[in-house]
Amino acid sequence: MTCEFCSGATIAKKVKRQHWLAGKLYIVENVDAQVCTECGERYFHVKTLEMIDKILGGQHIVKERIGVEIVTI
Repeated sequence: MTCEFCSGATIAKKVKRQHWLAGKLYIVENVDAQVCTECGERYFHVKTLEMIDKILGGQHIVKERIGVEIVTI
């Protein structure tokens, strides 16, 4: 796949993804993505995103909870 921003090549990687669902922020680990080797842009298949929504919408194991600050500038 070619990056639409810089035209670099992408490679398959497992990444962490910040994912919003129903007003809540989740960090999901080990997500399949295509990552640009030049600029780092990440691409996710729609089926992967749908799977994340399904997992987070039901019962799931929580590895860790962290606090997040929201700042307006």
